[in-house]
Amino acid sequence: MTVIVAGKVYVDPEVRDRYVEGHQVIAERARAHPGCLDLVIAADTLEAGRVNIFEYWESEEVLNAWRAISPTPSFTAEIRDGEVFKHQVSHSSPPFD
Repeated sequence: MTVIVAGKVYVDPEVRDRYVEGHQVIAERARAHPGCLDLVIAADTLEAGRVNIFEYWESEEVLNAWRAISPTPSFTAEIRDGEVFKHQVSHSSPPFD
């Protein structure tokens, strides 16, 4: 069963871009990890302190294996608020059939 981790976190607006940049090593290495279908950590275009998170994995096992070896970000900041959830997906199809 595929797994999606998605949501948003809020950091101080003045450090948001450094926060995103500091997490790029995670995105780059995750995308090269077997079983990672996609991963992005990006600055939101509408809210100054918001960072959007999207991870798409082949399975819970692959996600757990990745988390065991995931690198540390080169920059981090205090998370002020946010909501990130893990979703177990049993079925997918094109959005506009």
